[in-house]
Amino acid sequence: MALTPSTMLPLGSSLPGFALPDGTGRIYRHAELLGPKGLFVIFICNHCPYVKHINAALAPLGAEFAAQGVGMVAISANDVANYPADAPELMVTHAAEHGYTFPYLYDESQAVARAFDAACTPDLYLFDAHGKLTYRGQFDDTRPGGAPATGTAIRTAAAALVAGEPPLTEQLPSVGCNIKWKKADLSK
Repeated sequence: MALTPSTMLPLGSSLPGFALPDGTGRIYRHAELLGPKGLFVIFICNHCPYVKHINAALAPLGAEFAAQGVGMVAISANDVANYPADAPELMVTHAAEHGYTFPYLYDESQAVARAFDAACTPDLYLFDAHGKLTYRGQFDDTRPGGAPATGTAIRTAAAALVAGEPPLTEQLPSVGCNIKWKKADLSK
């Protein structure tokens, strides 16, 4: 597994617009996912060991954030031709198995992942109610094979957001598997 850090998009960046399908084809738009306090966007996939490590904490986090007025969405942008375990129909199964309480969307073109400057899975972004980035970084400081994931870092950032406090001054990059980018077709 290739260890890739997040790119740490500048704080204050605007929420990129998107309209993406879940594994069943239902389209979700960023504006409908934005809660009254903000939106948590996390790039994940089905097969990454770093995502597998945090999976048990994601569904409870989605419910907790919803109760606080923070929307949540997961997005997979991996090339499913080369990584079939991340195919949309398997995303539906994955979400059900893990009890996701939030939409799990597929970015087939990878344009949304590029708009976020996403680099790894998991890659996390927390936006305020005005669509301004207040957190980008790690879920917590656990890694596969270590202590169970708790989401301490993202929970702390969300608590500050909900309380109307300024963004955390210390934000550490997320690390995980690189997003599986499609190879450019050079024959065109």
